[in-house]
Amino acid sequence: MLVLGRKKGESIVINDEIELKIISVEGDTVKIGVEAPKNIAIHRKEIYEAIQSENKLAAMQEFSLDDLKAFQKRTSS
Repeated sequence: MLVLGRKKGESIVINDEIELKIISVEGDTVKIGVEAPKNIAIHRKEIYEAIQSENKLAAMQEFSLDDLKAFQKRTSS
């Protein structure tokens, strides 16, 4: 892990396309701005982990062809 010190208003650039900018520091809280291309998903870690967990659960579900047909009818209306 690379550890860098930054002050308010300073930035870190990753791979020429992602910029992390320190917006403010208040006590134990640091506000960070992220500029990145729209095709790059950006999530807080706890949200990212929840998405991954839900994706794993969904991948383990078993569906019959009848279930998929019923779903298609519900969503195409």
